[in-house]
Amino acid sequence: MACSRSSILEVWRIRLNKDSRNLTFGTKPSVRRKFVRHRNLYQGKLVSHNVVDQVDSAAMRNLCGNIKSLSSKQKSWGVSDWPRRQLDLIAQAGVYRWFVPPVQGGLGWSAADIARSYIALGASCLTSTFIVTQRVAALKRIASGENDALTERVLPSMLDGRSPGTVGISHLTTSGRHLRKPVLKVRPEGDGYVATGRAPWVTGAPEAGTLLLGGVLEDEREILFLVSTENPGVTVQPGFDLVALSASHTGVVEVSNIKVTRDMIVAGPKSSVLNVGKGGGAGGVQTSALALGLARSAIDFIAAESGKRSELKESHDALESQFSSIADETYAVASGTKENTGTLRADANSLVMRSTQAAMIAAKGAGFVKGHPVGRWCGEALFFLVWSCPQTVAEANLCELVDL
Repeated sequence: MACSRSSILEVWRIRLNKDSRNLTFGTKPSVRRKFVRHRNLYQGKLVSHNVVDQVDSAAMRNLCGNIKSLSSKQKSWGVSDWPRRQLDLIAQAGVYRWFVPPVQGGLGWSAADIARSYIALGASCLTSTFIVTQRVAALKRIASGENDALTERVLPSMLDGRSPGTVGISHLTTSGRHLRKPVLKVRPEGDGYVATGRAPWVTGAPEAGTLLLGGVLEDEREILFLVSTENPGVTVQPGFDLVALSASHTGVVEVSNIKVTRDMIVAGPKSSVLNVGKGGGAGGVQTSALALGLARSAIDFIAAESGKRSELKESHDALESQFSSIADETYAVASGTKENTGTLRADANSLVMRSTQAAMIAAKGAGFVKGHPVGRWCGEALFFLVWSCPQTVAEANLCELVDL
């Protein structure tokens, strides 16, 4: 029998009350006050009967199945497209709550469960899942940031998907680091700062309510600040026409003389501000998990074809074994039982490239016709050679390609 909205809400309230008893016992008064303030703010928000609260559940399988069905029917994935229905399902399922603790209205999933879920979602629709990673990067930074008032003001609408944010911070890690001058500069003015420049790679900005941007001071310290997309100093450029994932609306955001007040600052000014708090980084587990998700789609396609063509079975079995090995490594790195040395991302990149091309061979000419999923997967696999790809990973993949 299906649960009623009231019964699910009551379960959520019980969870929060239980957490409040466990977490506030023996803590400092200031910590208890902060917990109670958060609990009162977020309590009772999770009411949808579609909520996915466990990775291995019927709700999770239904979510992935519905997303995959929508994506398989989508005719095009160009700059004029947007996976709105897929993202609506993701928000209704409470996916954004996986990443923050119950004290802030989340579900507090483990890193290993999140990795498993990213693989499943990535296999269902890579474009939608990539957009989710960028929204999650924003909300995690805000949830773990230094500005409690800002967190309490914007986090609830991010968690339920009403006003998603996104990030423009790649220029602080991989994109633009080779340039002599920062692409997005901030200078002190009065009791705040003024920001000018551009964020070169921002995903889903036209559909976002807020942007989490990274700026660099003259002394090379960095700040993270939140700005509304409706700010007159913000110009959201149309998304690039990419080789793949154009429907993610990834493009440039320009900022011109934006006044950054103290209540807009999420973190900083600090050296290497992205090392503070949570949000994922270049070469992190999430990128490997999404690569595995795409590889999963390709390997499943080869499995289906091998049922009709026995000559494909040996290739499928080899790819399946490699997938299992890399997936186990992903969960170990995510849970902290194994160090992330960079080999995980290189291995995931290698597998997604080889499995999608093997799927093309299995699909034959049909896979090369525009609109066939295998052709799209081959294009999407190239994305992992450029998305948050550290130099060590790029070199490892390049060595494999040239057989060094």
